[in-house]
Amino acid sequence: MAKDESVNDLTTHGLTAPDLSPIQPNRWLRPLLVFGLLLLILAAIFGDIITTGGGRLYVAQRFQTFVTIFLGIFIEAVPFLLLGSIVSGLLAVFVDQSMLDRYLPRRALPAAFSGAALGLLFPVCECGVVPVTRRLYEKGLPMSMGVAFLLAAPVINPIVMVSTYAAFGWSAVLWGRIGFSFAVAAIIGLIFHVAHPREVLLPAVHQVHAHACDHHSPAPRQPLWGRFQQALTTAGDDFLDMARYLIMGSLLAATMQTVIPQT
Repeated sequence: MAKDESVNDLTTHGLTAPDLSPIQPNRWLRPLLVFGLLLLILAAIFGDIITTGGGRLYVAQRFQTFVTIFLGIFIEAVPFLLLGSIVSGLLAVFVDQSMLDRYLPRRALPAAFSGAALGLLFPVCECGVVPVTRRLYEKGLPMSMGVAFLLAAPVINPIVMVSTYAAFGWSAVLWGRIGFSFAVAAIIGLIFHVAHPREVLLPAVHQVHAHACDHHSPAPRQPLWGRFQQALTTAGDDFLDMARYLIMGSLLAATMQTVIPQT
């Protein structure tokens, strides 16, 4: 009470009260500290070999290998991420809650098996399946079905099955990959059925998910060309959102393959 009266006295006499709000930490401080620590570790590891002539040649060769591996992983994964983002944009615009209620089961066991079966249809990678699943959750997709689809799609999608067949033919490897991947995805989907969506989904996605489950009134439709433009805009946003994770994963994989000996 005394502090409030002193602040009021300052304002009545034309003085500015001091800012008593807590100081917000710099959001860039932690990443900069982590980056600086990594630089110190690299300097400690490679300091001796960099200072010698042979060490410089070794580092140059390793860096060239790193760039080659990174570009190979990134360029190989980008088309699948783009395809998943386009599918996500189309789902966001052209699919509503009534369609999911009409064609997809709501009970846990059929939903988990249906989610794993959907993985056989969508040719998306680990990055591309994330925006697709997020859009389906925003439409009210059951939790068990989404988790099963998230796990099954990167492993048993058509492109992976064709490549597995090209390598092993109609052998036990192909059928074992399909069977075990399908079973694991369905079982984990059933486990996640007992979790509340609020405990698993991000707050923004959970709010849209709850709204989709409670409201079934269709939104006013735009012209077809306008809906396609909206779908492409949404796909672009999803692509840029997921590309940063693809870049970080490619950097990590390229670093491990470059630094860790292969033998």
